[in-house]
Amino acid sequence: MTNRILTAAARALAFTAITLSLATAAHAQSTAVEALQKARTVERLAEGMAVEKKGEAPGFVLDPAWPQPLPNNWVIGDVGGIAVDKHDQIWVYHRPRSVGSQDSGMLGAAGKDAKGNPISVLGHPRPLGQINGCCAPAPSILVFNPAGKLIKAWGGPGDKDFLKTKCREADGCFWPAREHGIYVDHNDFVYIAGNGQARAFYGQYPWASNFGDDSHILKFKADGTFVFQIGTAGAKGPNSNDTNGGVNGTPEPYWPADMTVDPKTNLMYIADGYGNRRVLVVDAATGKYVGHFGAYGQNPVVGENAGNTAYAGGWPDDYRAGKMKPNFFRSPLHCARLANDGLLYACDRGNNRVQVFKAAEAGKPCSNPDGEAGKCGYVGELFVAPQSIGGTSGTVNFSTDAKQSCMYVADLVNDVIYVVNRQNMTELTRVGGGGRQAGQFHWPHVVANDSNGNMYVGEVDGAARVQRFLRYGATGCSGTGSAEVGKYLVQ
Repeated sequence: MTNRILTAAARALAFTAITLSLATAAHAQSTAVEALQKARTVERLAEGMAVEKKGEAPGFVLDPAWPQPLPNNWVIGDVGGIAVDKHDQIWVYHRPRSVGSQDSGMLGAAGKDAKGNPISVLGHPRPLGQINGCCAPAPSILVFNPAGKLIKAWGGPGDKDFLKTKCREADGCFWPAREHGIYVDHNDFVYIAGNGQARAFYGQYPWASNFGDDSHILKFKADGTFVFQIGTAGAKGPNSNDTNGGVNGTPEPYWPADMTVDPKTNLMYIADGYGNRRVLVVDAATGKYVGHFGAYGQNPVVGENAGNTAYAGGWPDDYRAGKMKPNFFRSPLHCARLANDGLLYACDRGNNRVQVFKAAEAGKPCSNPDGEAGKCGYVGELFVAPQSIGGTSGTVNFSTDAKQSCMYVADLVNDVIYVVNRQNMTELTRVGGGGRQAGQFHWPHVVANDSNGNMYVGEVDGAARVQRFLRYGATGCSGTGSAEVGKYLVQ
């Protein structure tokens, strides 16, 4: 009896500790937001956006202390992906090979260039070896707790011995040439992709990949243990209708950009992507083909002027000509995001639009040349700043209220994130704006949200950082805003 009482007491204490911990975390966030409000950070960010909030939408304020400094004099490169797992851990997938010479100054000579001059593993000149005491690229995958403390780091050429022990080419694991896209599923499996090209494109240096193009996806356990590979590293493409050309009968992606897994069906939807022109559907447990589809849910349209080449001409040409319904995804198809209600959002970045599908109905052979809603699983589309050059619909994510009523759209061209009411697809407000200051963006490449609705934004093109924005006020979106998402405020 005494043991039972003690056990019950221990459980009660543990529950109390967890409750207090959660309460402390909530109080800490509330206190942080209040402090930033007192400093007028919220007002100054709103003034900088110069856009009036319409309807009801969450507010966001920069958390300047997130993340905490990295150990080992590590720095991050351009951010190829961000994911938040079910434990509210933030996974940052960055590009160590994008780090510049001075920021990788701790790396000494590790090889020679074509002229016989000493170079680092990144190909930077190293005539005297190490050039400074700071810094070195971090491993490709960094995992942070909500407070911003690094709790895990692994993967890529920057992780000593990782490619020799956990991701060996002899075992069929080929680390991507250029990191792009990460997802952590409901079973804590980690998926990564890449959009790198042949070694010659990046130069001859020790950390350069030597297998060719990124035409594959890797699956790992949370500790970095390799599970399997989808596709064949170095395969030639594109082929938007391949179903089993990869290793072990898996389909062959080509420069894939992003992926998401449905926890109800364990199907993975892949934005395939930079080379191919399709959403590819596979069984996440086996990597085997299930289906695929192109724009408007139909079979991918291929041909000289329909997405078979790298860019198929520019979006501005179609926009000026009034061709507002291209029947193909234009490079890159940059994201695939699944909402809780079964709607799949595909970021057709090259066409400045987000297309919406019923995931359960898309992926079968189908024809929909006129883009008719209700056919082939196609629901509708949202144009994002269509008057801009191609690239405004970089990625999307959703608020964490029950209905996921907000959609956050990252615009790489205008350096802003639009807060859109997902029910009526109107813009309610914006986050950020162009610039290099805290709270501003330069190429906001990826966006993710934790269970509290806080927003994490990763940047590329030299910006090479992750910023966290604390949510305050509303948890979701309501009301009607501007039907012109991304309308220029100043012309």
